[in-house]
Amino acid sequence: MSLDANKEEFPVPLHRCQFPVRLAFAMTINKSQGQSVQQVGLDLRTHVFSHGQLYVAFSHCTHPHNIKVIFPQNQNSTKTTNVVFTEVLRGLIDQM
Repeated sequence: MSLDANKEEFPVPLHRCQFPVRLAFAMTINKSQGQSVQQVGLDLRTHVFSHGQLYVAFSHCTHPHNIKVIFPQNQNSTKTTNVVFTEVLRGLIDQM
């Protein structure tokens, strides 16, 4: 959105541009200790790098329907390495 000031009011021409900004933030899973979040986005185009990281990311979301995951485009499988306890993941899937 462009806004131009009246040229008669100011000795120098003014032109102001506004950009709509939406409040957002990102947090690494290591910084989310003890916090629950309403929505979780996971980028699994690269594998998780520490033991339990994927479990923590899934478990911090308040509802399983609010978890969004990005997988590599060239991969037909939705699997990643470093699964901690299959019982926990089954419990999450059963809640969906």
